[in-house]
Amino acid sequence: MALAAQTVELLDLARQREPQARERLLEAIIGLCNSASDIIDTESVQGLLGSIFLQLVAEAEADIRARLSEKLSSATWAPPALINVLALDDIEIAAPVIANSPVLKDHDLIRILVEATLDHQIAVARRGKISATVVEAILQQEEPAVLTALATNDSAVLTEDGLARLVDSSRRVAALRSPLARHPRLSSDLALRLYAWVGQSLRASLTERFRLEPGVLDQALAESVREAHAIPGAGDTLARMATQDEAENERRLVTKLHDGGQLKPGFLLRTLRERKLNLFCSALATLGGFQTDHIRRAIDSDRPELLALACVSVGIDRGVFPSILEQVRELNGGRPMGGPDSLRRATGAFGPFDPDIAGMAFRQAIAVV
Repeated sequence: MALAAQTVELLDLARQREPQARERLLEAIIGLCNSASDIIDTESVQGLLGSIFLQLVAEAEADIRARLSEKLSSATWAPPALINVLALDDIEIAAPVIANSPVLKDHDLIRILVEATLDHQIAVARRGKISATVVEAILQQEEPAVLTALATNDSAVLTEDGLARLVDSSRRVAALRSPLARHPRLSSDLALRLYAWVGQSLRASLTERFRLEPGVLDQALAESVREAHAIPGAGDTLARMATQDEAENERRLVTKLHDGGQLKPGFLLRTLRERKLNLFCSALATLGGFQTDHIRRAIDSDRPELLALACVSVGIDRGVFPSILEQVRELNGGRPMGGPDSLRRATGAFGPFDPDIAGMAFRQAIAVV
């Protein structure tokens, strides 16, 4: 198509406000940029392109942004401001650019690790050939799910020290053990250290891969046992430490999501689906401005209407609550109890009440439980 005809078409699309016209305009501009990518990589042109794209993206529907992310995920000419906006969008939109965009630099990836959701962080850890700088940022955060994603990324620039830190973390994060046992850069010394934490099948795999001697293995296991039982009650202490580590990781996750504006009522449903009751309590308390101990007292009581009031205060819908109550009871030994009419009493707390009034009512009621 001649340049004049293309210009007329672009101007015509720009005048239209329908979503389909917005998408066709975006695709037309991308086509032009792809065909002239060797001459548009200048600061002035990049600034203009960034302004155009950002204006169009601000008006685009989520599915259009998702397709735009896919189309620009490998473009070297894509404006950095646009790529960073897409990288911080919903994870379904952000995933292609986080995984592949050559425009994202180390500082951009570290910003995602600090500011974005857990799913975004996992996507960064899975990105091909991430640098030692990004790897170090992941190791410092010590988020179990992100560490596990890093352990599966064979292309990451992972130093021997970094790999050793992952092996040490596998003592408390079971999900790390299998990918580390298969990691191509695992040394025999680290394999021996890992051997003490893994199950029988992984031990057999490590023994075969590194030709570990039975005497050396017995010594490693004996040292592990001695560490656990060096003083009376040490086993219980280690168990408490593991629980404390998990609780601290959950608290940090909730704080990070809340500070980034990503902690939403939907996260509560996700925690229950993943059978993480403590995380549910922490997230509900943070969303409602309650004490975590008060949420725990509510779910341990015989008054499910207390849990309902807390849910109303954070915007949970009446129709969703029966499922929440059922899952909480399943994870909490049947509590909160309350008899056969408990669900009816609990759902009665939903209305019509303003969330602030429900929050106030919860605080007053929990004070006497």
